This record gives sequence, C-alpha cells and structure tokens, in this order.
Amino acid sequence: MELRKIEDPQLLWKLFKSTFVISAFTIGGGFVIIPLLKAKFVDEYKWIDDKEALNLVAIAQSAPGVVAANAAISLGYRLAGFKGTLTALLATILPPLITLSVISYAYDAFANNTYIQLVLKGMQCGATAIIINVMIDLLKKELKKKLVLPLLIIVGTFVANYFFNVNLMYAVLVDALIGFFLLRDKKYA
Repeated sequence: MELRKIEDPQLLWKLFKSTFVISAFTIGGGFVIIPLLKAKFVDEYKWIDDKEALNLVAIAQSAPGVVAANAAISLGYRLAGFKGTLTALLATILPPLITLSVISYAYDAFANNTYIQLVLKGMQCGATAIIINVMIDLLKKELKKKLVLPLLIIVGTFVANYFFNVNLMYAVLVDALIGFFLLRDKKYA
C-alpha cells in the first residue's frame, strides 16, 4: 500500500468529520466500525478499496489496543501520513471521551434509568446485526473466490472457538501463520 498524501485542509476536515461520526455510532465494540468504515471510505469517498479496508481492519485487530483507534491510526496514516493519523485518532477518541464525561457526571441517573437501559439493549441488538451482516458479506466474497484453504481457515477458526472454546488470540495467531506460510502463492489467496 503506497501512502497517499492528502494535504488539502478541507480533505483533512472531511476525514475528521467522517471519523468522528463513525466513532460516535460505533456502539457495541470495535468490530462495528468495520461496515461503517467500508461504507464511508470505500463506497462513498472511494479513498481506499475493499482489499485495503480489510487489510487495515486486520492490522487494527492484530495490534494491541482498541480496534477503532487502531483502525483510525492506520487509515489516517494511509490517507495523509502523520497529519492524517492525528486527525483520525482525535476524531475517534473525542466521541467516547465526551460521552463518558457526561455519563460519569450523572452516573446515578443513567445507571438506574429504565429508558436508558432499554436504549442500550436496542443498540446492542443493532450492533450484533451489523457484525453478522459484515460476516455474511465477507463469507460471500470468499465463497465467490472458490478457494478451499481460506474457507477451511474460516470454518476451522469458527469451530475451534465456538465448539472447543479455543482462545481467539491463539486462533488468530494460527490463522496468521497459515496465511504467512500457505497463502503466499497468489493462486491460493
């Protein structure tokens, strides 16, 4: 991936606004950011393509820390170098910082409010639906390639985690090793 240089302050502002909005609606964990990033930066702005987006998300998931912040760092750097990194990271951390500041100020009112609890339950359901949608889209793309090894990796990782309670970190490490050693040949990837 070559580094794009977005020097135009308007484009940096667009990156900030987009990342801020995505961060504000990333409820339910960092994985919810994946379809939002794709919709904004791949489908709408066309700043990156599908493969680049998946690579950035893979890096974000593999790096220590919060997936949303890692994705913002990778995306910002990819688009505008150091300025893009700072812009995207600031836009990503501001919404949770503001939200948590407000909630901590009035914690008792939020913790015991039935309506707030119902809203949060609804948001969890929506986040789950988004994650399932991304999973189905990724699986469809792999099925279209008709390659056996990537499909075996997907099924094997699911079975190991779901049925045998294998820690996801170990599964991802094994998947990375399989990818490194067996998927280097372009005809299998």
